[in-house]
Amino acid sequence: MKKNILGKTGLEVSRLGIGLSEIGFNFTSNDFSVAEKVLNVALDEGINFLDTAACYDISEETIGSAVSYRRNDYILATKAGHYLPRGEGEDWTYELVTKSIERSLLRLKTDYLDLVQLHSCDISVLERGEVIRSLLDAKAAGKVRFIGYSGDNENAVWAVTSGLFDTLQTSFSIVDQSARINIFPEVLNRGIGLIIKRPIGNGVWGRKSDPRPYEKIPDYTKEYFKRAQLMIDQSDKKLQAGGNGVELALRFTLSHKIVNVAIVGSQRPDHVISNAKFVTRLSEDKTEDLELIYGIWDQVNDNWKQLG
Repeated sequence: MKKNILGKTGLEVSRLGIGLSEIGFNFTSNDFSVAEKVLNVALDEGINFLDTAACYDISEETIGSAVSYRRNDYILATKAGHYLPRGEGEDWTYELVTKSIERSLLRLKTDYLDLVQLHSCDISVLERGEVIRSLLDAKAAGKVRFIGYSGDNENAVWAVTSGLFDTLQTSFSIVDQSARINIFPEVLNRGIGLIIKRPIGNGVWGRKSDPRPYEKIPDYTKEYFKRAQLMIDQSDKKLQAGGNGVELALRFTLSHKIVNVAIVGSQRPDHVISNAKFVTRLSEDKTEDLELIYGIWDQVNDNWKQLG
């Protein structure tokens, strides 16, 4: 699989990454053998970017148990900032982020984390500075190689323009295009690594009904499905998915050269293989008509913000 350099980090990452929230939230210890296969199949297919978070339930422990013996085969990104269990303590403190990093190192069975990202805090937290200082101290101690911000809209703009972060993870897809106008230009100007979450818009494109794949966050797919239907209707069906809506949506996202890696979650090894093979075949010379898709978005866009 083709690899890109993740901005100014110098890290070589596969165009397709794997998001581990679904495994974390939807699996239990009884599903470990399936999770282990998903992760090993991803690595075997050339996917080398694993994205998780401290608050994704059993995600970090699963990665540590399943593939820590292959640590040299992947770039490991996690996130910090939320008190666990959620709602039982104060989020976004220096001490919390510091302890979260230590906890992630233990759970992931590694001596270092390639990337730690602040997990969608708002501008007030970023301006206070203590969570950024915690990341920088962990970096200075050799526990973290690079630091990033994961979030959207005005919070992401602040993170990018601050000059403090090595990477940005943000939402972008055929049904969530605001970032290309509001965020991408500054990312390009500053050479920040760009990680795209939800690059297929939760799989709504071309579906006849809302798939609702995430029980934890059903409103995401509800809103994305509404947008997809409006776009297809406005285009007089020119944007029909054809054979595979996921492939069209992923092609759209990866047609933007500014995107270093797009992370797609999966609970099934065959889905991982299918996505990896599609990305391997993907040619930048045979992209979808971006101007058509941009035009339809502009016609139906009702001041839609990124879904954070």
